[in-house]
Amino acid sequence: MNINSKIEEVLTRGVEHIYPSRKELENALVSGKKLRIYYGIDPTGKLHVGHVVGLRKMRQLQDLGHEIIILIGDFTATIGDPTGKGTARKPLSRKQVLANAKDYKKQIGKIVDLKKSNVRFLHNEKWSGKLKPEDLLGLASQFTVAGLLERDMFQERIKAGKEIYVHEFLYPIFQAYDSATMNVDLEVGGNDQIFNMLAGRTLLKKLRDKEKFVLALKLLTDPSGKKMGKSEGNMVNLDENPNSMFGKVMSWPDELIAIGFELLTDISLRSVELMKERFGRTIQGDMLEFEPIAEELRVNLDARTLNRDLKQKLAFEIVKQCHGEKIAKAAEEEFVKVFREKKQPEAILEVHLGIKEMSLLELLVSVKFAESKSDARRLVEQGGVKIDDILQTDPNQAVSLKEGMVIQAGPHRFIRIA
Repeated sequence: MNINSKIEEVLTRGVEHIYPSRKELENALVSGKKLRIYYGIDPTGKLHVGHVVGLRKMRQLQDLGHEIIILIGDFTATIGDPTGKGTARKPLSRKQVLANAKDYKKQIGKIVDLKKSNVRFLHNEKWSGKLKPEDLLGLASQFTVAGLLERDMFQERIKAGKEIYVHEFLYPIFQAYDSATMNVDLEVGGNDQIFNMLAGRTLLKKLRDKEKFVLALKLLTDPSGKKMGKSEGNMVNLDENPNSMFGKVMSWPDELIAIGFELLTDISLRSVELMKERFGRTIQGDMLEFEPIAEELRVNLDARTLNRDLKQKLAFEIVKQCHGEKIAKAAEEEFVKVFREKKQPEAILEVHLGIKEMSLLELLVSVKFAESKSDARRLVEQGGVKIDDILQTDPNQAVSLKEGMVIQAGPHRFIRIA
């Protein structure tokens, strides 16, 4: 791929908005100037495939030779970004934030090339944690209450009669301060971060008389428009077991296939557009027009199995990025054996819990089939839990644990009690 094609990919793939304009950013990228670019991650939990969208864009920019900064928001995470929240986030302690970020660099290294010299990891606690009251007053004076109230989620809360807390107003100010402190040329983030990223553009202009580009990316969302994440129960963590990761992607609705390929793989955008056209139809017609997809991904052009085969290719590509091609192939083979042939895997992880009885919800959390009791309850209510091949329907039941008992979550996750 030549330089112009790479720049076109940066400006097009997964991109929702560019500020102040695509043309101005394109001119900067073709000028030969090396830009300083940052992508921020607040360590409020584990890294998941939603983060891969931004990290892949950063890798594209890194490969063009630009300086990229992965900013770990160990200060802003203690405040909590109110984006998309109907109520205030629960504040996190610094200890919780540091624990969450412990393995971030290793996981980010699966996407970004850490061997190159044009990547840096910074932490905003380094500068924001040193601000004095008069410094904060100086920053706050650059913004107006009316401007901050323009945030859509604040407007929604006002209409619903819900509280807006002062510390939530401070979040976009602190994020803006990151841009000014690092003196960046471009910020990359999800389209849910546009308000915060534009706040940084405003502050950088006021404090340094400098224009900052903003590259807002599409989000990996489910058919209802919700982000993939912990609260929705469909999150795929980057440190997840490859078999579990593969199976979770296979459980995604078909409507996620096209956007998944666009945001998380290198498949051609031509094939992505054909997929969007296919999934946007109520009635499926002639399959021949989808031959480019079949040729590129090497799948059979069969209306009965195409969606399943495409999703299997998507799952393979995601697991390959996180665990390597060999492990991805093994995960694919295991999934086919367990899901299509309805067999238990040959090697089932054995767990010794040291207790004879616990509730089904506690059991699912203990064997890491769910991250919380609410996640476990959702899994049971969706008909995804079996014990010794018997479907479990009562999330509140007590389970007597016996040696050799097999617990199954979904079609692909198994645990045997030792």
